[in-house]
Amino acid sequence: MSENRASYARRVKRAAHLLLYRRHRQPGAKGWELKKYLGKNFPQVLDLLDQQLDSLGLQVQIVYEGEVNPETPTREQKDRARYYATIKGPLTPSELVMSGWRVDNVAVLVVTVAYIISQQGKASRRELEQILNEKFPKTRIERSLNRFVRQGYINQAEDVLYLDWRARAEIDQKALIKLVLGSQSGILSDQPKSGAHEAE
Repeated sequence: MSENRASYARRVKRAAHLLLYRRHRQPGAKGWELKKYLGKNFPQVLDLLDQQLDSLGLQVQIVYEGEVNPETPTREQKDRARYYATIKGPLTPSELVMSGWRVDNVAVLVVTVAYIISQQGKASRRELEQILNEKFPKTRIERSLNRFVRQGYINQAEDVLYLDWRARAEIDQKALIKLVLGSQSGILSDQPKSGAHEAE
């Protein structure tokens, strides 16, 4: 029994390394990777890790392929899903800054996600850039959108933008729309154009 506990403890530690240490452009790991390193019962290992992360204000997040997460995922869906550790609840402005986000980058992301949602899930990049260009310099807009594509917040097929897995997992879309609709001054009313360079 103690040997079994020790084995699980080692696998939980390894799971934490796989989810918390960045090895790819995007955070976390796919289910098939976790199965390879943790064994076929990797979901149980992740449940134990999730319990330990809870005391730190973190959680294991699962994002399945497709628009909607399945109620009872199959083994194949679990293998294709992405697993990663994220903060529980919304980030404060100071936490966003500490995580490397600039305020204007957050504003660009908010407008991008809100606009895509308002267009029933797909939007023209050219039209979005025209909207953003009213408040931000062209170079910042291009860099930000390309960054969002790389990081998994949006996906692009030719000129059409879609929400990608991180936007679905990390952004409360209903709360975002309420904030946008409830804003009397507009999302970008206090965001001046800036030519400052951003950290990639």
